[in-house]
Amino acid sequence: MTTFLFTLLIGLLGGLIDVLPMIKMKMDKYSNFSAFVHYLIAPFIIFSIEWGLPWWLKGGLLNLLLTIPVIILAVKDDKKSIIPMTIMSIVLGTLMGVVGYLVI
Repeated sequence: MTTFLFTLLIGLLGGLIDVLPMIKMKMDKYSNFSAFVHYLIAPFIIFSIEWGLPWWLKGGLLNLLLTIPVIILAVKDDKKSIIPMTIMSIVLGTLMGVVGYLVI
């Protein structure tokens, strides 16, 4: 499997993991689509950037930084969403980074 396809697969899985609870909570389709696209693109950025960070820290930190604008928009309507969004961002980013490190 090529690196591109593997990275795309990681993004698809990350997007599904994030969006499935959102669908269950009956969030609007734009929020679902936005979150899915975010996690679809995130591994391409995580695997491309070299900051000299430890491999286990890079994914979570970069994904959190990528998620900050989305968190700011979401907090406008729902103040309680900042904690779950931050946690999910760090966890999924770390998982993406770890899988990418171990496989790519």
